[in-house]
Amino acid sequence: MSALRRLAESAGKAWPFELLPRAAWARQAPTYRQASPAVIDAALARSRRRPSGNWYVIGASSAITSKPYGATVAGAELVCWRNAEGQLCIGPARCPHLGADLCTGAVDRGQLVCPWHGLRLTGRSRPDWPALPAFDDGVLAWVRLDRVGGEVPTPAPVLPTRPQGPRIAAVTALSGACEADDIIANRMDPWHGAWFHPYSFTKLDVLSAPPEGQDVPEELDRFLVAVTFRLGRLGVPVIAEFTSPEPRTLVMRILDGEGSGSVVETHATPNGRGPDGRPRTTVIEAVIAHSDRPGFAYAVRASPLLTPFMRQAANRLWRDDLLYAERLHTVRMQDADGTADLLTPGSESTGAGPRPPGAAPASGPTD
Repeated sequence: MSALRRLAESAGKAWPFELLPRAAWARQAPTYRQASPAVIDAALARSRRRPSGNWYVIGASSAITSKPYGATVAGAELVCWRNAEGQLCIGPARCPHLGADLCTGAVDRGQLVCPWHGLRLTGRSRPDWPALPAFDDGVLAWVRLDRVGGEVPTPAPVLPTRPQGPRIAAVTALSGACEADDIIANRMDPWHGAWFHPYSFTKLDVLSAPPEGQDVPEELDRFLVAVTFRLGRLGVPVIAEFTSPEPRTLVMRILDGEGSGSVVETHATPNGRGPDGRPRTTVIEAVIAHSDRPGFAYAVRASPLLTPFMRQAANRLWRDDLLYAERLHTVRMQDADGTADLLTPGSESTGAGPRPPGAAPASGPTD
């Protein structure tokens, strides 16, 4: 028996890890039969119908300091900063004078100073420059864009319940060529976890998934998953639930096991279209870790050393999952324009394949 196994067995319940057997990736139990596209699509449709109050996540609250911070939401260029009292200020990044990029300016005594001619903005609206509603929840910064969202505005965003007591928060952000729906749909497919991320997850079993349909009781509108987080040969088994409180947010919450109460919030913020005409979306993920173990207080004190590793782990996952989300977007576009039909059975006989609806007949050879 290895020393690692003897240590795990002697520690008993006080030891949160289990020693994972060596297993071939390709010999996992396949999950494609359980990963029903209809279930995922129905869950996504229900999420879309929930109100957001027109709020969008900008980024980590800690990233917005005494320097201008730029963000783009649905094509709108924004500048963010903090005033002399530390309050979050957000408005258009275009200077009302001659259009300079205010993100390249400076903050002096809480006022934003334009780099071209020194125009000062206090963070309050003026006739030629509207201040935008902003919200700082202590982990993330939000902006409300009523013309973009088109919903009934609310005074605050829809915030998931976060762990009480000591916690460590780490935020990471990456952008990809997809839409916000593709990010959320990725998270509504927990079945891909152990296949696509074998370095992080193993022994994944979806215990329950929401039923199809438009009207699903709130207590059933969740994915309940048993999964083991992998740390090399060690694993940490947990039970987690996945829920979507609003259209651009998916929350994973640990219900049982080490770190019970901890959450991972995945927020999808549309940026607009890139130079290639494809949509761009930024995924902003907040990992908020909590533990009832007495030693967790020491971890909180060491959080400046731990959060870079937390961000690194989230970055690795999302580098892969953005490929997944981008592929979802590509497949959806192929379905919409009929490209996917070109290789369906029977299309070979015509030489041209089926045409998208409304397309003109293909021209034949001419004499």
